[in-house]
Parts: sequence; C-alpha cells; structure tokens
Amino acid sequence: MIGPRLRRVAALTATLAAAGSLLVACGDDEQSSVDYLVDARVRSLNVNTRDGYADGALMALTRVLPGFSYVGPQGQTVADRDVGTATVQESTPLTVRYEFTDGAVYSDGHAMSCDDLLLAATAMGGKVKGFDASTNAGYRNIDKVDCKPGARTATVTFASGFTFGDWSSLFGAGSLLPAHVVGRLAGVPDVVGAINRKDSKALAKIATAWNTGFGLKPGGEIDPTTILSSGPYRLESYTTGKGLRLVANDKWWGRKPALGDVTVWPRGTDGAAALADGRVEVVDSGDLSASDALAGRETPITDRGSARDIAPVSVTNLVFARTGVASDILVRRALASCMPRNQLARAHGSNGLVWNLRSAAPADTLGPSLNAQFGRRYPRSDVARARGLLEQRPVDANGRRAKPVIRIGYPAGSTVDKAIVDTIAQSCVKAGITVRDASSPDFSVSSLGSTVDAVILSGDTFAASGTTSGVPAVFALYPGDPLNLSGFRDGTVRTSINELVATSSDSGRLPLLRSIETAAWDQLPSIPLFGTVRGRESSGVSNVVVGLGRSGTGWNMDRWGGA
Repeated sequence: MIGPRLRRVAALTATLAAAGSLLVACGDDEQSSVDYLVDARVRSLNVNTRDGYADGALMALTRVLPGFSYVGPQGQTVADRDVGTATVQESTPLTVRYEFTDGAVYSDGHAMSCDDLLLAATAMGGKVKGFDASTNAGYRNIDKVDCKPGARTATVTFASGFTFGDWSSLFGAGSLLPAHVVGRLAGVPDVVGAINRKDSKALAKIATAWNTGFGLKPGGEIDPTTILSSGPYRLESYTTGKGLRLVANDKWWGRKPALGDVTVWPRGTDGAAALADGRVEVVDSGDLSASDALAGRETPITDRGSARDIAPVSVTNLVFARTGVASDILVRRALASCMPRNQLARAHGSNGLVWNLRSAAPADTLGPSLNAQFGRRYPRSDVARARGLLEQRPVDANGRRAKPVIRIGYPAGSTVDKAIVDTIAQSCVKAGITVRDASSPDFSVSSLGSTVDAVILSGDTFAASGTTSGVPAVFALYPGDPLNLSGFRDGTVRTSINELVATSSDSGRLPLLRSIETAAWDQLPSIPLFGTVRGRESSGVSNVVVGLGRSGTGWNMDRWGGA
C-alpha cells in the first residue's frame, strides 16, 4: 500500500526539482527526499575487494564513486563523460588514453588524477601480491600505465596480442579510489613512485590500506578525510536505525542531483521497519516480498512459470568449495542428481525455467538456444542415481562410507536462499546426503572451504549482479582469477574465455560457450539453477529506471525526482 509519506513525496517532487532545495522535516525527525531499500551490504567504500564486490555495495555507491563508465539500466557499459574520456589511440597493441574532466575533484577538494587510475590497475591487475581484489578480469592484461604523479591524463597499454572487447568497462564506477588517501593511510606519500619502483615494502602497506582502509559499519563515524566522494552524492552518516544517508556533494562539478539527499537501507539496517511504516519509495531486492509490499501486491507468485519476467543478466548458482567434502566429484554429482532443479526454478526462477548455463544468462542472445542443449544433465531429482554415485566412493578401514554432510552458506535473511537450501535438504536426505543451512548475518565468500562447503550466489554476488557482456561473471571459471571461488582449473576453459572476451559475433561466441559449459558440467565446480529474479519497484518518485545489472536501480539515483 502507498503510505501518506509517499503521496507527500510525489506532490513535492516538482517543487523540489525547481527550487533545488532539500526536503527536511521539522524538529529532530529529519527525513530523506527518497528512501531506497536494497539487499546489498555496505561494509566498505571499496567495492573492489572480494567482500565488497560480493556484498553488492555498488548498488548504493555508484553515484558516490563514479568512473570512466557505469553499468546502465540494461546491464550495458555506458561512458561517463562527467568524469572524463577514454579514447583508443592504437588497436595493436590496445592503447587507451584516459583524461579526467577539468574540475573533477574528490569531496576533500583533491583533484582526481592518473595516480588513482594507476592504483586501480595495480590493485586489480593480479601481479602485485597483497591486494584482495575481487577479479583481475581485463586488468591482468594491462602491460603498463604511463602516469606522471598528479597528471590529469594517463595512457594505458595492454599486452601485445591481447584483445578485450569490454575494455570500456575498466576503471568504471567504484573502481577509482583516492590514491592520496591510500598513500596517507599506508604512510607512503609517493604512491606512483612506489608502484613504478616496485618497492615491495611500500606496496605491501599500500595493499593493506586499499584492502582495509575504507571500512564502513552502521553506527561508525564517517571520516570526511577518508570516506570521500567523487560523485554527485557523498556519505554523511550510517546507522542501523536511519540507514546510509547520502547528501549532495558540494564539490561535484557536474549536473547537480535533482534531490539533495537519498537514504539507502542496506542489509543490516532497519530497512524492513522503514518499509513497513511507509518511508521506502524505491526497492531493489532479491526478497520479492519487499517489492510486493511497496506495490501493494497481497498475493505473491508461487509458480513463476506463469510470470512474465524480464530476461535477467545473472544466474543464481551453487558454487562448491575446492576442499572438504565438496572436493569429491562423486559427492558433487550426487548432490546435483538429488536436488530438484526443476522445482527450484518453478518456485524462484525467471519465468520458471531451469537454467543450465554459467557463461551466458537468459538475456544473452545465445542463452535460450544454448540452454536447451545442456538441459539433459540433472534436470530433476533422481535419488536412485545419487545413491548409486555415493556407493562408488571408497570405504574406510571399517568398510563404511561416511554419509556426506554439505553446509550451504549465504547471508542470513534471504528468504529465497533459505527456501533453496530447505528444498535441497528435503530432497537429498532421501539419497543419504545431509544438507545444512549455514547462513549467518556476516557471511562472507571467504567462508567457502572453511565453515561452508558451498555458497549460493546470484550471479557472482549476494545482491544485484551481471552485465550484458557477461564480464566479469565468466571469470568465475577462469583459472587463478579471484572470482573463481571453486578453484576450478581447466586449460581449455582458460583458452576459451580468453577468446570469448575478444569475440563479439554470436557465431564466434557459440563454440566457445559450448566448450566452457561442457567442461564445467563434466567437473561441476558449480551448479546453475535459474535466472535470478529480483523485485524492483518504486512509488511516488519520478525518473526511477530499473537497473538489471550490478549497479541495480541506483545507477541514476541523482536524477530521481527531477524533471
């Protein structure tokens, strides 16, 4: 149901946009112009670490830390000329010149420079130890970055013979952290010099500062000298009861945000209470009950085969650990056999369809036809087959086979993930497999292989995810990439992914996708389940445009409520 506050916001929107003023209530009961509920966790300003990326924090921070591009509403890469321009100088080797816009500064007044770009390339390139980057996709193939400290331009040269079709997504929203802050936190005043000299001691300090220096938590102080912004909004405060408050950044050089502030309600705050009392106007969450509540839908869809879902750019999947009980391929195959993938898809998946691909989502032009080709493997529960596979395991000294216990993890509070685990557990117990729910409020992908044997991911995060290019998601199968949580290693897959990211034609991509999926189904580093369904609704706020990619609907929040 639409509460009275939503009607107030709708009535005031035009006035606020014309006057450029802030919506502030009387007394101490200050309220935001717009309240935005997401299922992402925001535990750091750095969305490029493994946890920051997996948490989906970019949903909240896209307009706080913009880059040379952003993920648009369809999951496409869009150039962000407010920050600067990226121009190809040569194609062989690929050479790109980056130039920051005049006036581009952080919220502390410090100019954005090539120092920030060099730091990003170093942190995510995978060649310098110590950086906890979420993925090295694209960055690993950078040969050099020509940067004079403080300069507003940089030239990035990629390795000879390398082609990366999605190069424009590099140095995008969230990737550019202030190098001068990292240097201060690390005690290394000359970050560029340390990188160019390959000073191992200084680089270790820089890596630690990059990994840990931008932490955020509800109730913690927002240090304006460290938690900076280079976008239309900056962070003002963060509490459990009042959410993550973003306010207009007075150092922003571009078009001013239409509304002066936005409150984001991430996972771990009192977003459910804010929704219940009518404060929330925009929802983007995997918890469909939240969007149903905002839209006033009292009867949820229980059979998604009757839904008319937009084809998603991400796939919900179960990713196995490389160690422990899940390292036994017979156990993985047994679990794949006994789980009812058709039942899971019907209850939770996009249009009720079982999805069989890891390397292509339903929105991919090749997805539907290729999906059918891999549909014969583990389509539904086959308990007898699962038992037979388990019986092939070797016996111990007492002539017994231990019954496998598989712990599946995810951030506590996800109703869909809980239902997935419960359904698998009920089906697979008949085959002799015990499945345990190992969710927790602070669950991290680093728990895989230690406290859990498998993790449920929506694409490659716990929140909004995916791009139309499929990068970096496909690198979850690339040997050695941090996004490859399962530790899957296959030389053919490595070659196929390298060729895939260099290929734009469907005719060239098709055999490569087949090669990747054939190897992945043979070895089962993960099990795709269904196209991810997310609830996205808004009420009483203009210019809200659903975002299918990993920036979520917040991709244009600075235009919400504007003319």
